[in-house]
Amino acid sequence: MNAPLATLRRDFGGDIIEPGTADYDGASRSMLVSGSPAYVLRPTSVADVQAGVRFATDADLVLSVRGGGHAFAGFSTNDDGVVIDLGKFTNVVVIDKERHVVRIGGGATWGQVADALAPQGLAISSGDTRSVGVGGLTLSGGIGWKVRKYGLALDNMVAAEVVTATGEMLRASAEENSELFWALRGGGGNFGVVTAFELAAHPTTDVFYGMITFPAAELAGVLQGWAAYLRTAPEELTSIVSFANPFAGGPDAPMEIQVAFDGDDPELAAKAIDPIRALGTVVSDSVTLQPYADILVDGQAAPPGIRLLTRSAFVEAGSVREVLGMLAEVGASQGSPFIAVRSVGGAVSRVPSDATAYAHRQAELMFVTTTAGPEPLVQAARPALEAIWARLAPRVNGAYANFLASATQEDVAAIYPPRTYRRLAAVKRRYDPGNLFSRNHNVRPQ
Repeated sequence: MNAPLATLRRDFGGDIIEPGTADYDGASRSMLVSGSPAYVLRPTSVADVQAGVRFATDADLVLSVRGGGHAFAGFSTNDDGVVIDLGKFTNVVVIDKERHVVRIGGGATWGQVADALAPQGLAISSGDTRSVGVGGLTLSGGIGWKVRKYGLALDNMVAAEVVTATGEMLRASAEENSELFWALRGGGGNFGVVTAFELAAHPTTDVFYGMITFPAAELAGVLQGWAAYLRTAPEELTSIVSFANPFAGGPDAPMEIQVAFDGDDPELAAKAIDPIRALGTVVSDSVTLQPYADILVDGQAAPPGIRLLTRSAFVEAGSVREVLGMLAEVGASQGSPFIAVRSVGGAVSRVPSDATAYAHRQAELMFVTTTAGPEPLVQAARPALEAIWARLAPRVNGAYANFLASATQEDVAAIYPPRTYRRLAAVKRRYDPGNLFSRNHNVRPQ
C-alpha cells in the first residue's frame, strides 16, 4: 500500500469506495455524467474532509467535490481521481432566530432545506429543484422562485466554513477572511470544500405558483409582452418562459409561462399575474396557492447514453427586444433547441457589480438553450446551435455558470469579466496556488 493511501485509511472515518465494491456504480457517477474515479470518499466529519484533501494532494490525484451532483459539466466526478462526496453533511439548523440565520451542511439539497424550514415559516431564496445541492448552486449564483424579491442564493450567504488546499479549516465572512468570502459568492468551487454555509432565511407564506400556457403561434407577441411586463411587475413575481420543447412538439409545443408570486393574498397575486394571462389566448392555467417547499421540482438523472448540451447568457435591457425576437424565430423553426428565459432584475440588480464574484447584476433576463439526446444526435445538432449562438453573440453577454455543459476558457471568460477574474485569480493564488480545486469553471492562480 502506498504511503498516502495508508495515511488515508488510518485517518479517514467515513466510507472509502473503490472500483469493484458494492456501492461503486452509484457513487462513481453524478446526476448527469458518468465517471470512473479511483476513490469516492464519503466523509462524516470535517477531519475526514481534511484527510481527503490531503490524500488527493499527496497522491497527486485529480479532486472532485460533490454536493448535489447536478453540474451539467460533470464536475462532481472524474476518471482515476478522488471524489469527496459531502452527502452526509446535510444538517439544517436555525442558529440565530432573530436574524433567521440557518447553518446548512455542504452536502444538503435545497429540498432538504425547504422541508426543514417550512415548519418554522422560513425559506431561503434558492433554485427551483429539490435535489440540487446547496453548495454548487450557491457558490455560482442561485436563480430561483424568490430571486427578484430576495436576490440570488449567494446574496443571502452570511458565512462559510471552508477546507482549503492545505487541509486547513477557515471561516469566511464579511469580518473573517473577507476576500475569500467575496470569492466564494460567485467563484464556484475554486477555493476549497465548503463543509457548512450560513445563509439568511426570511419569513415565508404559501405562494401562488403554476403554469400558464399559450399556443405556439402566439409565441413572438406573448414573449415580448411578458418581458415588457416583468420590467415593472411587483418584485414578488418571478417567472420563466419555456418553448420549443422537443418532447412536446418542438416548434408546435405550447409556450409555457411559469409564475411564482411570493405571497398568499389572492387579490395581490391576481393583480400581479393577470397581466400575463392577458397577453394572449390562455390554453391552460394551473396557478394555485401552494407551500413554497412544494413548488421545488425533483431533478431527473440523464438516462444512460443521453447527453445534455446546455448553454446560457444574460440579456440587458437595451437588447431584450431584439434578442427575444431572435429566440422566438429560432423556437418556431424545426430542430430548435429547448429554450427557457428567466426574469432576473429586482433585488439582484440592487447589489453593486463588484460586491460579489457574481458580476452580472444589470441583466434583465437570463436564457438557456438545451439540446438533449444520444451523442451522435447532439453532435449533429452542434453546427446549427453554434450558428444560433453566433447570431446572438453581439447582443448578449456573459454566462451563468450553473447552466453550462462545458468549461472552456471562453466559458470562464464569459462567467467572469476581466476585473472579476483578476481579483479571483489573486484569491486563488493565496488559497490554492497548486490549483488542486480545478474541477470547476477554473480560475487559474496567477
